[in-house]
Amino acid sequence: MSSSDIFIGETIGTAILILLGGGVCAAVTLKASKARNAGWLAIAFGWGFAVMTAAYISGPLSGAHLNPAVTVGIAIKDGDWSNTPTYFAGQFLGAMIGAVLVWIAYYGQFQAHLTDREIIGGPGAQDTATAKSVEAQEKGAGPVLGIFSTGPEIRHTVQNLATEIIGTFVLLLAILTQGLNDAGNGLGVLGALITSFVVVSIGLSLGGPTGYAINPVRDLGPRIVHALLPLPNKGGSDWAYAWIPVVGPLIGGAIAGGVYNVAFA
Repeated sequence: MSSSDIFIGETIGTAILILLGGGVCAAVTLKASKARNAGWLAIAFGWGFAVMTAAYISGPLSGAHLNPAVTVGIAIKDGDWSNTPTYFAGQFLGAMIGAVLVWIAYYGQFQAHLTDREIIGGPGAQDTATAKSVEAQEKGAGPVLGIFSTGPEIRHTVQNLATEIIGTFVLLLAILTQGLNDAGNGLGVLGALITSFVVVSIGLSLGGPTGYAINPVRDLGPRIVHALLPLPNKGGSDWAYAWIPVVGPLIGGAIAGGVYNVAFA
């Protein structure tokens, strides 16, 4: 694969991943969406199918890493870091493009959700969004930040970091060991399907505490887009938490690569 193929494949694939993954979060969250309140099961399967779709599209060009943690784990497994910056660049750009596409696709719903007084102010503040509530939103997570990036249900740095490490470790070990039961020949086109169900499993089993970023650019790129978009009353982007879904998955991917080399290579 050439550098241009890798960059184009990762940009397109990651954009599709975030468009469909962020799209299901928007569908479940936003007022005037037909899928509103569809729940966590819809989100988990939506992200799983997003991975499958993006992997099938980008696989022929770049191998469909779509995730810096995957790139790190594979680099540790193979001992080849030469294309890592190219993968990272395509993934980051694609994640930002995908987040912008979610905003475009749900533009009317964003406007309705963020200008509804009941939603802005919450219970007891239907008449107006007070300066105090707006100030509080600016400090922490805004009312639609969860569409773009993740956040913990309980803020505990060690637990939140550990959750992201564990989830990403499971993902990477499942990816790296694919095909070992078939004389090491890999699973071919089935690989994307199996990985998508692994993502669903992680979402259902380990997604509750933090929203399972398990992918640094999936969180960081859209969080930057959230900060930049002209969304009314959007609140803050929660930068105090933003390092955890970046560092945790990278650590988890690195550990999985090391475990693979020790136990399976």
